[in-house]
Amino acid sequence: MVLDGAAAELIEEYPGLQVHGVIGDFERHLDRIPEAVGTRVVAFLGGTIGNFPPGSRRRFLRELAALLGPEDHLLMGTDLVKDPRVLEAAYDDTQGITAEFNRNVLRVLNRELDAEFDPDDFDHVALFDPQHEWIEMRLRARREHTAMVRALELPVHFDAGEEMRTEISAKFTRARLQGDLAAAGLELGCWLTDPEGLFALTLSRPSAPGQNGVPGGA
Repeated sequence: MVLDGAAAELIEEYPGLQVHGVIGDFERHLDRIPEAVGTRVVAFLGGTIGNFPPGSRRRFLRELAALLGPEDHLLMGTDLVKDPRVLEAAYDDTQGITAEFNRNVLRVLNRELDAEFDPDDFDHVALFDPQHEWIEMRLRARREHTAMVRALELPVHFDAGEEMRTEISAKFTRARLQGDLAAAGLELGCWLTDPEGLFALTLSRPSAPGQNGVPGGA
């Protein structure tokens, strides 16, 4: 098992390190994380936080905040708002890698729900929504057809050109992220970006009682 192997390698490389591996869904199984021994830093890296809609995102951040004591921190990565042309090119690469990743959701539905989607019946679409400041990935039907999801006894009809949204990937400004953290009872303590300001790495801590989440540092 990959997780077991990774845990064993970490223990071997760092003597004295304690590793507790958990296989689960981070939206449902945070209660499986053991109590902290000393100061805790929760790391949620990459741009995964952007895959949550706003309400779910704040709820998840509140659940992460509940794992933290007064001296603990949340280390988190975010993708920042940038030129929409850059974003759309990243999610619709010329090699077609993201397109295949997007269409793979149909293969998963076929496998898990005994569906009959043909990935070749759909084009990959990636566009930037300036109102919500997120990338939407969609699948657009190339022809009118109906696909059966047998496990649900559900026929799904598509008109030619009809689209279904498969993913969002929200992009952040400092103000938006600060608002999300404050709503979760967290205070932004450190904001680091690459030289071009494309991505951010932030360090946050639980807000002191009576504070409104306004960060005390940059």
